[in-house]
Amino acid sequence: MSGETTGLTAADWRRKLPTLAGRLVTLRELTPHDLGPLIDLFSIADSPFSFDEPVKDVDVRAFIDRTIRDRSAGLSFTYAVVQNGTRTVVGLAQLRQLEPSFETAECEGTLAPSVRGTGVFLEAARLVGSFVFGTVGARRVEVRVLLHHGRANGALRKLGAVQEGILRRSVRRRGEYLDQALWSLLKDDWGEHWVSTAPRVH
Repeated sequence: MSGETTGLTAADWRRKLPTLAGRLVTLRELTPHDLGPLIDLFSIADSPFSFDEPVKDVDVRAFIDRTIRDRSAGLSFTYAVVQNGTRTVVGLAQLRQLEPSFETAECEGTLAPSVRGTGVFLEAARLVGSFVFGTVGARRVEVRVLLHHGRANGALRKLGAVQEGILRRSVRRRGEYLDQALWSLLKDDWGEHWVSTAPRVH
Protein backbone atom coordinates (compact mmCIF):
# COMPACT_ATOMS: atom_id res chain seq x y z
CA MET A 1 0.00 0.00 0.00
CA SER A 2 1.34 3.43 -0.90
CA GLY A 3 1.49 5.73 2.09
CA GLU A 4 1.70 8.89 0.03
CA THR A 5 -2.01 9.50 -0.54
CA THR A 6 -3.29 10.52 2.87
CA GLY A 7 -5.27 13.66 2.04
CA LEU A 8 -2.96 15.70 4.28
CA THR A 9 -0.24 18.16 3.38
CA ALA A 10 2.76 19.45 5.31
CA ALA A 11 0.84 22.65 6.02
CA ASP A 12 -2.05 20.61 7.48
CA TRP A 13 0.06 18.75 10.06
CA ARG A 14 1.70 22.02 11.11
CA ARG A 15 -1.75 23.38 11.93
CA LYS A 16 -3.03 20.23 13.62
CA LEU A 17 -1.33 16.90 14.10
CA PRO A 18 -3.63 14.13 12.81
CA THR A 19 -4.60 11.19 14.99
CA LEU A 20 -3.22 7.87 13.70
CA ALA A 21 -5.19 4.75 14.62
CA GLY A 22 -4.07 1.13 14.65
CA ARG A 23 -5.37 -2.13 16.11
CA LEU A 24 -3.35 -1.93 19.34
CA VAL A 25 -2.61 1.77 19.70
CA THR A 26 -3.77 5.23 18.74
CA LEU A 27 -1.27 8.04 18.26
CA ARG A 28 -2.31 11.60 19.07
CA GLU A 29 -0.80 14.93 20.02
CA LEU A 30 0.16 15.56 23.64
CA THR A 31 -2.18 17.47 25.95
CA PRO A 32 -1.74 18.88 29.49
CA HIS A 33 -3.74 15.88 30.76
CA ASP A 34 -0.77 13.65 29.85
CA LEU A 35 1.39 15.13 32.62
CA GLY A 36 1.30 12.08 34.93
CA PRO A 37 2.00 9.40 32.30
CA LEU A 38 4.80 11.52 30.80
CA ILE A 39 6.50 11.88 34.18
CA ASP A 40 6.46 8.07 34.43
CA LEU A 41 7.87 7.67 30.90
CA PHE A 42 10.62 10.24 31.42
CA SER A 43 11.61 8.51 34.67
CA ILE A 44 12.39 5.20 32.91
CA ALA A 45 16.11 4.45 33.12
CA ASP A 46 16.59 4.03 29.35
CA SER A 47 14.37 6.95 28.28
CA PRO A 48 16.13 8.99 25.56
CA PHE A 49 14.47 12.18 26.75
CA SER A 50 16.85 14.12 28.96
CA PHE A 51 15.50 15.34 32.30
CA ASP A 52 17.12 15.92 35.64
CA GLU A 53 16.07 13.60 38.44
CA PRO A 54 13.52 13.69 39.82
CA VAL A 55 11.38 14.72 36.83
CA LYS A 56 9.42 17.86 37.76
CA ASP A 57 5.88 18.82 36.71
CA VAL A 58 7.06 22.21 35.44
CA ASP A 59 9.64 20.59 33.15
CA VAL A 60 7.08 18.25 31.61
CA ARG A 61 4.58 21.09 31.10
CA ALA A 62 7.31 23.06 29.33
CA PHE A 63 8.06 19.99 27.19
CA ILE A 64 4.40 19.68 26.13
CA ASP A 65 4.22 23.40 25.28
CA ARG A 66 7.45 23.15 23.28
CA THR A 67 6.15 20.23 21.22
CA ILE A 68 3.15 22.33 20.15
CA ARG A 69 5.33 25.31 19.21
CA ASP A 70 7.82 23.17 17.32
CA ARG A 71 5.06 21.36 15.42
CA SER A 72 3.49 24.70 14.42
CA ALA A 73 6.90 25.86 13.16
CA GLY A 74 7.39 22.61 11.23
CA LEU A 75 10.51 21.72 13.23
CA SER A 76 9.23 18.49 14.78
CA PHE A 77 6.15 16.56 15.76
CA THR A 78 5.51 14.45 18.86
CA TYR A 79 2.96 11.68 19.36
CA ALA A 80 1.62 10.14 22.54
CA VAL A 81 1.19 6.38 22.08
CA VAL A 82 -2.13 5.42 23.65
CA GLN A 83 -3.00 1.76 24.26
CA ASN A 84 -6.46 1.16 22.83
CA GLY A 85 -7.60 -1.33 25.47
CA THR A 86 -6.74 0.77 28.52
CA ARG A 87 -6.76 4.25 26.91
CA THR A 88 -3.55 5.01 28.79
CA VAL A 89 -0.44 6.71 27.42
CA VAL A 90 2.22 4.00 27.16
CA GLY A 91 4.78 5.67 24.93
CA LEU A 92 6.10 8.69 23.13
CA ALA A 93 7.52 9.23 19.64
CA GLN A 94 9.20 12.42 18.47
CA LEU A 95 10.49 13.19 14.97
CA ARG A 96 12.76 16.21 14.45
CA GLN A 97 14.00 17.68 11.20
CA LEU A 98 17.74 17.48 10.58
CA GLU A 99 17.45 19.90 7.67
CA PRO A 100 14.86 22.60 6.80
CA SER A 101 13.10 20.46 4.17
CA PHE A 102 12.45 17.65 6.71
CA GLU A 103 13.80 15.20 4.12
CA THR A 104 16.15 13.89 6.81
CA ALA A 105 14.76 13.44 10.32
CA GLU A 106 15.78 12.01 13.67
CA CYS A 107 13.45 9.87 15.76
CA GLU A 108 13.41 9.40 19.53
CA GLY A 109 10.91 7.32 21.39
CA THR A 110 10.22 5.37 24.52
CA LEU A 111 7.71 2.78 25.69
CA ALA A 112 6.54 1.75 29.14
CA PRO A 113 8.18 -1.55 30.15
CA SER A 114 4.72 -3.13 30.54
CA VAL A 115 4.03 -3.01 26.77
CA ARG A 116 7.46 -3.94 25.43
CA GLY A 117 7.42 -7.13 23.43
CA THR A 118 3.64 -6.94 22.88
CA GLY A 119 3.66 -5.64 19.30
CA VAL A 120 2.95 -2.06 20.38
CA PHE A 121 6.36 -0.83 19.19
CA LEU A 122 6.07 -2.26 15.68
CA GLU A 123 2.54 -0.96 15.17
CA ALA A 124 3.36 2.52 16.48
CA ALA A 125 6.55 2.61 14.39
CA ARG A 126 4.65 1.64 11.23
CA LEU A 127 2.11 4.40 11.84
CA VAL A 128 4.78 7.03 12.52
CA GLY A 129 6.97 5.86 9.66
CA SER A 130 4.13 5.90 7.14
CA PHE A 131 3.19 9.39 8.28
CA VAL A 132 6.70 10.85 8.18
CA PHE A 133 7.53 9.27 4.81
CA GLY A 134 4.10 9.65 3.19
CA THR A 135 2.80 12.98 4.47
CA VAL A 136 5.71 14.93 5.93
CA GLY A 137 7.96 14.03 3.00
CA ALA A 138 11.01 12.58 4.75
CA ARG A 139 13.41 10.41 2.74
CA ARG A 140 15.62 9.24 5.61
CA VAL A 141 15.01 8.77 9.33
CA GLU A 142 17.84 8.23 11.81
CA VAL A 143 17.42 6.48 15.16
CA ARG A 144 19.94 6.28 17.98
CA VAL A 145 19.51 3.45 20.50
CA LEU A 146 21.59 2.39 23.48
CA LEU A 147 23.91 -0.34 22.24
CA HIS A 148 23.13 -2.65 25.17
CA HIS A 149 19.36 -2.31 24.64
CA GLY A 150 18.96 -5.62 22.81
CA ARG A 151 15.17 -5.56 22.47
CA ALA A 152 15.09 -2.07 20.92
CA ASN A 153 17.89 -2.89 18.49
CA GLY A 154 16.15 -6.13 17.54
CA ALA A 155 12.84 -4.34 16.95
CA LEU A 156 14.51 -1.83 14.62
CA ARG A 157 16.06 -4.70 12.67
CA LYS A 158 12.58 -6.27 12.29
CA LEU A 159 11.34 -2.94 10.96
CA GLY A 160 13.96 -3.05 8.22
CA ALA A 161 16.34 -0.46 9.65
CA VAL A 162 20.04 -0.69 8.84
CA GLN A 163 22.67 -0.26 11.54
CA GLU A 164 25.23 2.20 10.19
CA GLY A 165 27.66 2.41 13.07
CA ILE A 166 28.43 2.70 16.75
CA LEU A 167 28.53 6.10 18.43
CA ARG A 168 30.99 5.62 21.25
CA ARG A 169 30.08 7.17 24.62
CA SER A 170 27.67 9.47 22.81
CA VAL A 171 24.99 9.88 25.46
CA ARG A 172 24.91 10.45 29.20
CA ARG A 173 22.50 8.45 31.35
CA ARG A 174 22.44 8.73 35.13
CA GLY A 175 25.98 10.11 35.20
CA GLU A 176 27.45 7.44 32.90
CA TYR A 177 28.44 7.84 29.24
CA LEU A 178 27.11 5.02 27.05
CA ASP A 179 27.51 3.81 23.47
CA GLN A 180 24.68 4.08 20.96
CA ALA A 181 23.90 2.24 17.75
CA LEU A 182 23.02 4.49 14.80
CA TRP A 183 20.21 3.10 12.63
CA SER A 184 18.63 4.46 9.46
CA LEU A 185 15.33 3.91 7.69
CA LEU A 186 14.86 5.03 4.08
CA LYS A 187 11.58 5.76 2.32
CA ASP A 188 12.73 3.59 -0.60
CA ASP A 189 13.06 0.62 1.77
CA TRP A 190 9.78 1.13 3.67
CA GLY A 191 7.97 -1.26 1.32
CA GLU A 192 5.54 -3.60 3.08
CA HIS A 193 5.50 -1.44 6.21
CA TRP A 194 3.17 1.16 4.65
CA VAL A 195 -0.11 1.62 6.53
CA SER A 196 -2.84 4.13 5.84
CA THR A 197 -2.61 7.32 7.88
CA ALA A 198 -5.56 8.96 6.16
CA PRO A 199 -8.25 10.50 8.37
CA ARG A 200 -11.05 8.02 9.02
CA VAL A 201 -14.59 9.14 8.25
CA HIS A 202 -17.35 7.50 10.28
